[in-house]
Amino acid sequence: MPTANAPQPEQVFCKRAYDDPADNDGYRVLVDRMWPRGVSKDALQLDDWQKALAPSTELRQWFGHDPQRWAGFYQKFHKELEQNAEAVEAIDNLLKVCNGRTLTLIYAARDEQHNNAVALKRYLDT
Repeated sequence: MPTANAPQPEQVFCKRAYDDPADNDGYRVLVDRMWPRGVSKDALQLDDWQKALAPSTELRQWFGHDPQRWAGFYQKFHKELEQNAEAVEAIDNLLKVCNGRTLTLIYAARDEQHNNAVALKRYLDT
């Protein structure tokens, strides 16, 4: 659960790294630990890259993008975020920098409904 006193983003979007940036993306932040394959830095047009807001390697490997593990994944991921001081600080800083603007969480996964950015958005919405 975010703790920052900064205003919540106007909207939070999740967008694949392979989709073109749009004018209404607002503040664009990559939330994966690894850089998306085959995408240049210029093409992503990021404002930030927050590796601390990605799930641990162990959790990511356990999930394996299996939709049947989705509920367990996002619950475990939310617990990871709450127990990781670096992640809590990263969320607070992200909200302060975003300062109420639209926030777009960039991810590389193929599945647009079951991925770490969607789980992070869900966390930010609570």
